[in-house]
This record gives sequence, structure tokens and C-alpha cells, in this order.
Amino acid sequence: MEKNSVKVGIMQPYFMPYIGYWQLMNAVDKYVIYDDVNFIKRGWIHRNRILINGEPRYINIPMLGVSQNKLINEIEVNQAELSTGKTLRSIEEAYKRAPYYDAVFPLMKEILNCGRENIASFIEFSFQIICEYLDIQTELIVSSKLDKNCELKGQDKILDICSRLNATEYYNAIGGQELYSFEAFEERGMKLSFLKTDQIEYPQYGNEFQANLSMIDVLMFNSKEQVQDMLKRFELITSENGGSKLE
Repeated sequence: MEKNSVKVGIMQPYFMPYIGYWQLMNAVDKYVIYDDVNFIKRGWIHRNRILINGEPRYINIPMLGVSQNKLINEIEVNQAELSTGKTLRSIEEAYKRAPYYDAVFPLMKEILNCGRENIASFIEFSFQIICEYLDIQTELIVSSKLDKNCELKGQDKILDICSRLNATEYYNAIGGQELYSFEAFEERGMKLSFLKTDQIEYPQYGNEFQANLSMIDVLMFNSKEQVQDMLKRFELITSENGGSKLE
């Protein structure tokens, strides 16, 4: 008897990431927020880019005790600094003339004022809010709450998590092609696929289009229905259609 298909994705938590991240989340049945791996400075965990005066500019979630020797879920949000509203004001100033500002800005206000104490929990909350808005039905799972073999590393740890979630397929972002082997997943009875986002463009105040900005930008300039359509605009790279493989 063939077992039911279960698609799993696993990614570190990023602050309001670009559209491809949400495509991956939407494409799977179970999405693991990989919060118990080491924090990386100057990455996308606590910051992203929005459109300010026609150019990509960073906004940040202020943090305390930042260290690459800590796990993501051990990094605290600096609530005192966040409460000044600087990040929220930056979003307001950047998008107050955007067509879907009235629908999206309250979501950002709810996210930034959620009071979550660590950055992983903060981002988990943001995922829940945006998934609800876009009707994404994927089950969100926090890695640190899973019963798993924490001694494993890299691909072996991902395989272990997938096995424990009864995965039949594992989806990863296209940037991870050199990290995972089609054969290793096939040996465990799973199919490996890499998600490659199509070229997506939309009007941004009539300026030259700036790609791969935060999902904030996508939501501000596009209706809920338009964004739902964008979530489906990707290609899956598999061993059958010539995807690369880890030797």
C-alpha cells in the first residue's frame, strides 16, 4: 500500500523574507522553522530590505546578546529599542502611498508589537500572521520542539527530521543544491526537489523594479489574490529533470 504524500520544507527563520521563501512554505504540507542552529550575523534572520526612495534599504529587528556561538532561539529581541517604533515608521514612510497599505500596515504593526522575547518566536509569530492573511494552510513546526537526533549535522540532520515527519518529499530552496544529494534522499525513500522562483515583477511607484525585496514590499504593492498567484510561480528542479547533485 502506497503511503500518503507528505511534502516537508525546512528553513531557518528569516524576518519577512522574499517571495521565494513563502513559495516554499506554501508548497509543502509541513514547514519546519529551523530555530536551533547557530545564529549568523549579517544574515537575513533579523533584517530585510524594503523600498525607500526607490532604492533597497535595510530595516532591522533590534536584538540583545548577539553571538554566532548562540542558537537562533537564544537571541533576544531588544523590546526597549523596538518599542521606539523606528522600524514601523520606516515601513510607514516607505509605503503609505502603496495601494494595499491600509490592508498590510496593520499586520506589520501587529507583528512588530507582538512582544515575543526571542527572535525565533518573533518570526514564528510573523509567519502565522502572514499565512493567515494569504490563506496558507501549511502546518508550521518549530525545530527545537521536535524529538530528533541533535548529534547529527547538515544533510543527515535534515534527513532525520524528514523521517520523523514521515516525509515522502523534501523541498529546499534552489540555493541549497550543493548541500543535498538526490541519492541520499532516495535511499531513505524520499524525493528531493529544489524550488526555483520564476521572474516576478510588479509596479513599485513607477520606478525601476527592485527584485527580491522583503515580502513587505510584495504585499504593499499587490492584492491578496495577486500574491496568492505569485506563490505558484516557480519551477521544481528534480533528479528527473536534470537537477545537480552532491557528489
